Amino acid sequence: MKNLLLALELKAETDRVLRIATDLAKSCGAKLWVLHVAAPEPDFVGYQAGPQYIRDVRAGDLKEERHRMQGIISELAAKQVDAQPVMVMGPTVETILAEAERLQADLIIMGTHGRRGLAKAFLGSTSDDVLRANRFNVMIVPTPGSSQ
Repeated sequence: MKNLLLALELKAETDRVLRIATDLAKSCGAKLWVLHVAAPEPDFVGYQAGPQYIRDVRAGDLKEERHRMQGIISELAAKQVDAQPVMVMGPTVETILAEAERLQADLIIMGTHGRRGLAKAFLGSTSDDVLRANRFNVMIVPTPGSSQ
């Protein structure tokens, strides 16, 4: 394996997913692409610009997400892992698949919340949708609190 794509949500419970991806990249000598799919800017969601306070909140969120990505990449560099950040706005599943294609990923690594029942019916599952695409090898890592 030469290219691993790690799709992260940038939440505290993703530490386990990051640790497993780091160990795998080191053991294989692979490049680790750390992908975060950010929610689109509010102005791009509809035809009209939303209220300024919503745009301000989203701008703050994006700044925090970029800061977290920079921290992750610095930690990986300290561990001598060849890693590159990728932060893209767009629909989550489609963006993960498009980036995996673009980067010629040998494996997509992602966490799962393990939603079941109504939560899964209403919220769906990104990991299920990526698996269903059946285009890439996928490693699903249960995150703390998941019911897997």
